[in-house]
Amino acid sequence: MNISPYFRNLRTAYVAELDDLTSDSEGNNILGKRLLQRRKEMEFLVHMLEISPEMVAVVFHKGFRFTELAMMDHLVSLDADELPEWNSLTDSIALEPWTRDLVETVQKQPMGDWFLAVAVALEYLYHQPEHPHFANADEREESEDEDAEEQEARLRDEAGADWMASQGFDRKE
Repeated sequence: MNISPYFRNLRTAYVAELDDLTSDSEGNNILGKRLLQRRKEMEFLVHMLEISPEMVAVVFHKGFRFTELAMMDHLVSLDADELPEWNSLTDSIALEPWTRDLVETVQKQPMGDWFLAVAVALEYLYHQPEHPHFANADEREESEDEDAEEQEARLRDEAGADWMASQGFDRKE
């Protein structure tokens, strides 16, 4: 699978966003509760579609089933300005029933169709190995697994630092 630089970078931010939503300060898994809350805030979140698509796309987490993998592989190879219309993707995915109202809300926005293509691509990538050598990770030595986890953690930290800097906060040195 060839992943465009756009989706490679956005994927890291999407994973970091989901990680941030997953646990509370005590380590309890509250992802479902936080996603439900975000979904209720969709009327507000649509104003962030272009600026921070990864922050909005999480509302669709576990909302798509992928029926045509070749199309999804092609989608993630595209740059942001090359994404197809939403209608051309609907034969390649199945929507969970709870996503239908969210999709309608997003489609009312000027960049709604573009964003939905981004959201589908991010969710698809979330379920794919980041690098080809991750596909057989269970067959690899434990040290390689630890290196992969450290690299992924570093990428998440970098994405978080980039986002904080884009919001006007000083970088930690």
